[in-house]
Amino acid sequence: MPNLVKSFSNLFALLYFILALSGCAVVPFAGAAAVSGGAAGVNYSLTNVAYKTISYPIGDVEAALRNALKTMGVKMTKREAGKGIVSVTAVTSHLDIYIDLEKITPTATNIKVNAKRGPFFKDKAMATEIIVQTMENLGVNK
Repeated sequence: MPNLVKSFSNLFALLYFILALSGCAVVPFAGAAAVSGGAAGVNYSLTNVAYKTISYPIGDVEAALRNALKTMGVKMTKREAGKGIVSVTAVTSHLDIYIDLEKITPTATNIKVNAKRGPFFKDKAMATEIIVQTMENLGVNK
């Protein structure tokens, strides 16, 4: 039995080390839903999707997002609107970017940005910068 516990501990330590080296968010609690980001209070899901809730109506956030994408040289390729959700697809020469704006209340909007480089890699820096630039266009103080 002690060998089994030691083997399990070694396996867990190895897995933790591999995840840390790969850039994955290593969460100490299995039930944790997100890891806090560094820039402007942006959070990341366990799948490295950046998100933040801000106190502006969805229409204002969408206008600020369009301006941010234009300023950053990101080409918006698609926009879909549903009940309380606006989904935007954008591209750069290396990234496919998926942005969802979700109306939480009439004056609060959640913005989620998933910047993908190929099928496996994410660009958290770009996702964060899109949120930061959108907030700056709204005049939000960090």
